[in-house]
Amino acid sequence: MITDPWLNRWLPLLRERAGTDAVLEIGCGHGDDTAILASAGLSVFAFDLSRTAVGVTSVRVPSATVQCRDIREPFPEQIREVGAIVASLSLHYFAWDETQAIVKRIHAALRPGGILLCRLNSTQDHNFGASGHAELEPNLFLVEGNPKRFFDKASVELLFDNGWNKLSMEHYVTSKYVKPKALWEIVLERSAA
Repeated sequence: MITDPWLNRWLPLLRERAGTDAVLEIGCGHGDDTAILASAGLSVFAFDLSRTAVGVTSVRVPSATVQCRDIREPFPEQIREVGAIVASLSLHYFAWDETQAIVKRIHAALRPGGILLCRLNSTQDHNFGASGHAELEPNLFLVEGNPKRFFDKASVELLFDNGWNKLSMEHYVTSKYVKPKALWEIVLERSAA
């Protein structure tokens, strides 16, 4: 299995900003990032829409709290004023207005100075659907029966233009998957205002 150690360089910042609170992981999948966070000594509250993925992550990372949830629904009560949220390739299934609403909900769940680490599909991600599919709205395609959004630099900046300080924004390619995958890696801090 190919690993993708993207979180490793951010672990000191995650520890600093999370403090004693849990890190919220949105879209944990089978728990790759959950395992890295937990092995770094962080408390993790993770969720995913897939019951199968939640079951796998719960067994794989027993120290984490893992739930089956839809990101479009309100966050759990215990997720208020947290210091760190991780969302790796989990914010791309939605129309633009829903994506904006989700980002506002993430912003509201963070305390001022809290951070969001996220990775987003790039418009250059042609191996995984950024071209050759029916377009539902600009940069949202129907890929294998599911909507999938792809982001260019302008759309990333627009999505996080209000209430965020950008600490890092990089475009790169990961080789975790069978084919190279182009994506954006962004680290944002909730501004005080």
